[in-house]
Amino acid sequence: MRENRHISLGLTDDEVFEMYRTILLARRIDERMWLLNRAGKIPFVVSCQGQEAQQVGAAFALDRTKDYSAPYYRDVGVVLALGMTARDLMLQAFAKAEDPNSGGRQMPGHFGQKKNRMLTSSSPVTTQVPHAVGIALAAKIEKKGIVSFVTLGEGSSNQGDFHEGANFASVQKLPVILMVENNQYAISVPLSKQVACEKISDRAIGYGMPGVTVDGNDPLAVYQAVKEAADRARNGMGPSLIETLSYRLTPHSSDDDDSIYRTKEEVKEAKSKDGVLTFAVYLREQGILTESKEKELEEELKQIINDATDYAEAAAYADPSSIYDYVYEKK
Repeated sequence: MRENRHISLGLTDDEVFEMYRTILLARRIDERMWLLNRAGKIPFVVSCQGQEAQQVGAAFALDRTKDYSAPYYRDVGVVLALGMTARDLMLQAFAKAEDPNSGGRQMPGHFGQKKNRMLTSSSPVTTQVPHAVGIALAAKIEKKGIVSFVTLGEGSSNQGDFHEGANFASVQKLPVILMVENNQYAISVPLSKQVACEKISDRAIGYGMPGVTVDGNDPLAVYQAVKEAADRARNGMGPSLIETLSYRLTPHSSDDDDSIYRTKEEVKEAKSKDGVLTFAVYLREQGILTESKEKELEEELKQIINDATDYAEAAAYADPSSIYDYVYEKK
C-alpha cells in the first residue's frame, strides 16, 4: 500500500472519496454533453476531460463557504466542487431560462453564480484575471479574510490581462491565487509555440510572487499547492501562481478537429496518465474505493445525470420579451 498521502494533508477518507466522486461526476457530465451534442440536442461543448482532477483538488482546498472564484470555460470540476449542480450545468448546455449562469443567454462554459460566489465570465479569454484581482483588492480593503481564486489556460497566460492582473496583485499583496491549467494546447497551438520559458510558473519571479508547477493529474498535489497558497493569502503574504500540468483529452471544442494538429498516439499516451484513473488507483490501494462502492457510485451518478438531462431538456426557453433584461436600465 502506498503512503496515505491524504491523511498527511489533513484529509479524511470520506473527504477524498467525495473528491473522487466530484471528479467522476464532472467526467460523466462532460461525456453526456458530447453525446447530446452529437445527437443534435445541444449546440456546443467545450470539454473538461483530462483536467477534472486538478480542478476538484484545487476547489477542495478553498473555503467553500466564503471564498470567491473566477472559473474559466473548462472548469466543470471547479464549479461542481464549489456548489453548482448537474442540473445547473445541463440547463446551461440546453440554454434554458433556468440556467443560473446567464438564463440561457451565454455560450456553454461561461460560468457565473452569485450564491456560490462565482464571477460571471465572458468569451474573451483572460478577462477574469483582473476581475478576480479586483475581488481580492476589495477583500483586503474590507479585511474579510476572503481568498479570490482564478483559473485560466496556459495560452491565456500570454494575454495582457494576465500580466496586468498578476503585477497589480503582487504590488498590492492581494489575496488571490492564479492557477494556470496547462493542458498543452491553446486550441491548435502546442505549448512549444506558445512560450519560450520552461514553465509557466517561471513567470512568477517577474511579478515577485511564489510560483510552483505541480502534476495536474494528482488532485492531492494540487490540493496541497492551493491550500498553501490560500494560507499565505489569508496571512497577508500576497498572491501565488500555480501551474498544473495535464492534457486536454478531447478536441478544443465540439467544433474542432484535433487530428489535424496532434496524433492518436500522443492522446493515447496522455489517457494512460488521466487523473480519473490514477486517483481511483490510489483510493483502491487505500481501501477507500472498493468494487461495490465503485458500482454504486456509477449508478448514483448515472441517475443524477439522467434526471438533470431530462429536466433540462423539458425546461422552458427564455421568453423572447426578456431579451433586453439586464442590458438596458428600465425606467
